[in-house]
Amino acid sequence: MNWADLNLMPALPELFLLGALSFILVFDLFVPDEKRGVTYVLSLLTVALCAVLQVATFEPFAVTTFSGMFVDDPVADIIKVAMYGATAATLVYSRQYVADNGMFRGEYFTLSLFALLGMNVMVSSANFVTLYIGLELLSLALYALIALKRDSAAGTEAAMKYFVLGALASGMLLYGMSMVYGATGSLDIHVIATGISRPETNIVLLVFGLVFLVAGLAFKLGAVPFHMWVPDVYQGAPLAVTLMLGAAPKLAAFVFVIRILAQGLGELAAQWQGMLVLIAALSMLIGNLAAVAQTNIRRMLAYSTISHMGFLLLGVLAGNEQGYASAMFYALTYVLMSLAAFGVLLALSRAGFECDKVDDLKGLNARSSWYAFLMLLVMFSMAGIPPLAGFYAKFAVLRAVVDLPVLDFGFFAGSPVYLAVFAVLMSLVGAFYYLRVVKVMYFDGSQTDAPIVVRGDMKLLLSVNALALLVIGLLPERLVELCIDAMRQSLASF
Repeated sequence: MNWADLNLMPALPELFLLGALSFILVFDLFVPDEKRGVTYVLSLLTVALCAVLQVATFEPFAVTTFSGMFVDDPVADIIKVAMYGATAATLVYSRQYVADNGMFRGEYFTLSLFALLGMNVMVSSANFVTLYIGLELLSLALYALIALKRDSAAGTEAAMKYFVLGALASGMLLYGMSMVYGATGSLDIHVIATGISRPETNIVLLVFGLVFLVAGLAFKLGAVPFHMWVPDVYQGAPLAVTLMLGAAPKLAAFVFVIRILAQGLGELAAQWQGMLVLIAALSMLIGNLAAVAQTNIRRMLAYSTISHMGFLLLGVLAGNEQGYASAMFYALTYVLMSLAAFGVLLALSRAGFECDKVDDLKGLNARSSWYAFLMLLVMFSMAGIPPLAGFYAKFAVLRAVVDLPVLDFGFFAGSPVYLAVFAVLMSLVGAFYYLRVVKVMYFDGSQTDAPIVVRGDMKLLLSVNALALLVIGLLPERLVELCIDAMRQSLASF
């Protein structure tokens, strides 16, 4: 590394986050329990300042540092700002919950910030080494967060399952990366992208490595057949941590896929597209069919997540700028929906009671018509009903798929329209369990008369969050253009 030419500006938000995180970690040791709110405020302030620094250091082109291992490009900037927003919303939504459940401690906030730092490193990685470091930093923080409620057997079990299966997935990723390194002689994504076409490159070894990489990526997304951890972890983790799991990390996982498949191994698209077709189709099929049978709303949303990841992979398998941009728009929309859904569940939870079952939402309209309306917006958006953002996100992905030429992967050969029709049919299946939640809220009698007590800041942010789904659905053009421009600039650097 040439220290004289080192430019730290692209990594300024991450450096600030690391410094602030270290300060909060030490400062919290001297904060008494009754003043723990100071740590909460400092954590929120840190996330807000990171977002400001991210916007201030924005460049409309890719800038690298640390010998090309760290890249700051438009996709990274947009996704990071979204992750800051998702993390801040998670902290606000979960404040009362963690206080009621004995988790309002410095560990919760510092681990959340460590997870955010890992996601940032993942998103800006231009090298397999930094990709893996970011992934492990995120994963280790999540393992600890899931098990943070020490007296919860379900939380400990969920953390152990996630840890064991996560270690297996990390092993597959490392094995795939080692094979790619053996075939190309480099761990740098840009060098790998340019080296695939060289005559001395071992294509057979490269394709073997690709198989292991796709398997590891599918696990991190929670896609079939590496999905079985998702419902168990979503159900067993504390509800606030489930919200953390279901929001910002999905954005980081999406960019992880783009960095490896689109930018690093784009020349092998003909090989990984076939794998993604199978994974996407099975994810939509199993995710939606399994969700129909769930009575626990957390497990229902977990299987729903699996089906959404299948839809997101449809955009990625398009293998072009339009497909990647539509997948990026879908990921951003999904995070908004996930935040609002779990935010409503957190609002309905209280000391000694967690809103876990679909029946817990019975008669919600009679108890609070506003929260019932917010949940209705979320369910309609997840089902893809216009004019909400979920509809346009699905439409953008399907349009990218339909525009593809005839597909021929051996196990699937024919017009991509068939794949799009299958996705629409799976969306119809999904509409059943989303509309069931709406039916329970509006047409069933309430099982409790307990008042819904929510902090003012949470109520305001949750309302803005859910209403944003309606605004984006009515006016999606600006965000779609932003995704297309960002993806174009980022892909142009490879």
